[in-house]
Amino acid sequence: MNREDLILELGTEEIPAGFMQWVLGEIRAVAEKSFAVARLSYGSLQAQGTPRRIVLSVKGLSDRQEDLMEEYRGPAWKSAFDGTGAPTRAAIGFAKSRGVDVDDLILRQVDGVEYAFAQVKETGRPAESVLPGLLSDIVGAIVFPKNMYWDDPAFRFARPLRWILALWGDRVVPLSLGSLQSGRITRGHRFMGARRIEIAHTSQYLDSLYDNYVVVDVAKRREMMICRIAALEKEMGCKVDLDPDLVEENLFLVEYPVPFFGTFDKDYLDIPSEVLVTSMKVHQRYFPVRDGSGRLKNHFVGVSNNRATNMDVVRDGNERVLRARLADAAFFWKEDQKAPLASRVEELKSIVYQEQIGTVYEKVLRARDLALWLTDHLERRDDRPFVERAAWLAKADLVTHMVYEFPELQGVMGREYARKNGEPDRVAKALYELYLPRFAGDNLPTDPVGALVGLADRADTILACSKVGLDPTGSQDPYGLRRAARCINEILWGLDLDVDIEALMTEAARQMSAGPEVLEKVFDFLRNRLQIQLKEKGYGHDIVALALAASWNRPLQAQRFLLALVDIQGEAWFRQLITAAVRVRNILAKAETRPGTVDPSLFADDAEKALLDALEDLAPQARAARDESRWKDLTAVLAKMEPVLVLFFEKVLVNDENQAVRANRLAILARCQELFHMVGDLGMLK
Repeated sequence: MNREDLILELGTEEIPAGFMQWVLGEIRAVAEKSFAVARLSYGSLQAQGTPRRIVLSVKGLSDRQEDLMEEYRGPAWKSAFDGTGAPTRAAIGFAKSRGVDVDDLILRQVDGVEYAFAQVKETGRPAESVLPGLLSDIVGAIVFPKNMYWDDPAFRFARPLRWILALWGDRVVPLSLGSLQSGRITRGHRFMGARRIEIAHTSQYLDSLYDNYVVVDVAKRREMMICRIAALEKEMGCKVDLDPDLVEENLFLVEYPVPFFGTFDKDYLDIPSEVLVTSMKVHQRYFPVRDGSGRLKNHFVGVSNNRATNMDVVRDGNERVLRARLADAAFFWKEDQKAPLASRVEELKSIVYQEQIGTVYEKVLRARDLALWLTDHLERRDDRPFVERAAWLAKADLVTHMVYEFPELQGVMGREYARKNGEPDRVAKALYELYLPRFAGDNLPTDPVGALVGLADRADTILACSKVGLDPTGSQDPYGLRRAARCINEILWGLDLDVDIEALMTEAARQMSAGPEVLEKVFDFLRNRLQIQLKEKGYGHDIVALALAASWNRPLQAQRFLLALVDIQGEAWFRQLITAAVRVRNILAKAETRPGTVDPSLFADDAEKALLDALEDLAPQARAARDESRWKDLTAVLAKMEPVLVLFFEKVLVNDENQAVRANRLAILARCQELFHMVGDLGMLK
């Protein structure tokens, strides 16, 4: 079997950088599945790309399909052949339908029944006859976030196709997509490369494009970009802020990365650094530059797609664009300070949060009341004035020029303007921290004031959206309710805030006049999100279920209880106690009479008295530990229960022939079950 490399290059108009990782993942997954179904083996498969081309590269592709032997089940063997072994009409008809001789039918047993089977061999076809249709199907199966139509209404793609290169070794794989036919012609860099490059063999592909300023391999393009930025760092004596997401975006904005160093006026450093960083990263895709202590410098690094003869021209053009951006930011910064933040709260009445829910101003009022309720609930009296003020100002920066222009800076600008207005530092900090965490792994609030305001705002969002039917469905969650629930739990865990979620949501429902059916829906949603989060942390389903059964409404306590259980889960005594607890449950479930009170005068063995004494001593301890959320103490009580209960089962026959004795022993076990119920159904961990 001969093997050759295959390259499929789809030349396009510039594909948005945000699409590219998705597209490369899609074509790789589709191709791997398609080649497997087509029975074409290969050494390795990669998807690479630049803004102008998507490339599927298959190393060592076999020259023909593997043969396929398939078996088809026919009639029962006794129906296919008579007593003398002669084939019946059923066997003859089945063999004919599968294109085999009736004498070639074989016997197979399925679920104890003997059947006639036909073995049909499909001989593999040459790869050159399979590849045209296969590659067309692969391209047609790629799903894009958005598609375009151009010259052929039957074909769509992320951006218009301009050329197709399809080579298997030195042979062109003929296929058509839209009005384009494949060939061996590719194109170099739009500005620096040849407009027409003929590839004689797949082995020439990468080098030919590199010679024409196209680095197809994403990893090599990344390495080239990072190395050249590192050289600039060394030359200028600074540190470039290499945000990983921005690195990836720049990778798919260029075919040949040429980093350059730029400068802006030092006066702009008086603007909050977050504004400058947002202007550079979000709007211009530049990398900010910092000094050794991490302070922002009046420089930036951009990545050009053109190695110009005079890079000063490129630098000047980019500096001019950034200068205009920063001039706007400086103007907004100055204008916004003409009115104090507090005076802007009334303007929130004109902003609709959601048509059925009301305005942002109404949301602020609800969240403020809920934040104050939370403060009282947690008995944080000293925080109350800061919480009230921060909750009142929480959304005021929405109506500033800066946030209108840079929505990403909501919260950041609230903090900065509050500081300029002379608000207490805890209030100013809270205006930023109420939005933390913004994503998985983000920082948590450092001050309870911001945490409480953020919790209240998220709780109001969840309840309000649920009331009007805006619950998450499938992958759709336009109001970020799943993220809000996740953030609530992370904040409670990270700041050790013991909040009763049921009570919090009940108060939120009271404020919005939401009925009990809405509240139950919210409880189910929050319980489910908590379960998912705990399982994502690596805890088993059963132990998570036990923790939620004990205290789902207090996520902090649910987590602490879970950790206490994890500490003892592998202990031998705990496994024995679980077995004993399950035995207690099963015996009581089968009991014909309901257990009454325990009568010590009916004891016939010291093990009975020992168990009752242990219950008398340990049950109050367990109840107190549970009520006070002392989970380690509760598991310590279980440890003391284990030996006496195990001894009881070793020494005592519960179902004694004497009815009174039997009832008395059932009563003891009922007391045991009462104690276990303070922990939960230990049988879940069996």
